[in-house]
Amino acid sequence: MLSFDWRIPVLAVQFLTRLPTPQVRDFKPELLAGAVGWFPAVGLLIGILLLIPVALLAPLQPWLAALVGLVGWAWITGGLHLDGLADLADGLGAAHRDPERFLAVVKDPHLGSFGVLALLLQCAAKLVLLMLVCRLGHWWLLILVPAWARWGVFSWQTLPPLAPGMAEQFGWQRGNAAWFWTGLLVAMSLLLAPPLLIAPLIVWAYRRWLKRRLGGVSGDCLGAGIELTETALLLTGVLAVLLHGLAI
Repeated sequence: MLSFDWRIPVLAVQFLTRLPTPQVRDFKPELLAGAVGWFPAVGLLIGILLLIPVALLAPLQPWLAALVGLVGWAWITGGLHLDGLADLADGLGAAHRDPERFLAVVKDPHLGSFGVLALLLQCAAKLVLLMLVCRLGHWWLLILVPAWARWGVFSWQTLPPLAPGMAEQFGWQRGNAAWFWTGLLVAMSLLLAPPLLIAPLIVWAYRRWLKRRLGGVSGDCLGAGIELTETALLLTGVLAVLLHGLAI
């Protein structure tokens, strides 16, 4: 008989969000590794929670709805992935292709100019794209994009870890969750938001870049990948809708 360990999905929510959850006792690192299988589910939850205030405010003022969506996105995730994006930008900007220098900069808690620029560009891009989603009313983009971005961890975590840490722990387990979520997200996107079917290509491109540029992955690389994938998918979805409208 199959047993269900409720601690694993709870840990996935705890790790990826600031949402209140039951306390997990007797924590083991193996549980966090297993929680990766629930990352896309947490992405769907994030998308649904964002949709509620954004969709309510969009008819009144799209820019206000977009701002609320952006702030809500950062609050729900605790800025976890934005921090990874900033650290990656700082590391790439200061490392000069020196792997040891890259890791040293990434571990530095101070924020550099490259990180600040990356955060500004990322937040500006998401704000504009959220506003366009509000104007176009294609809400399935908002729901599915966070799920697809967290699905990417299944691919990125198979790269060699650059250092001991979260990326190494996430790679400890190889379950069947990736196949389940691939099938489900492909089916949902095919029915509700076909432009998002480009997600596996974006995830693969980022994995290939990590392998060639860094030779592996770190926890910050995973967070940065989620942020970059979210923005790329929002842009793809919005452009597809706009170009379709022009064609008509």
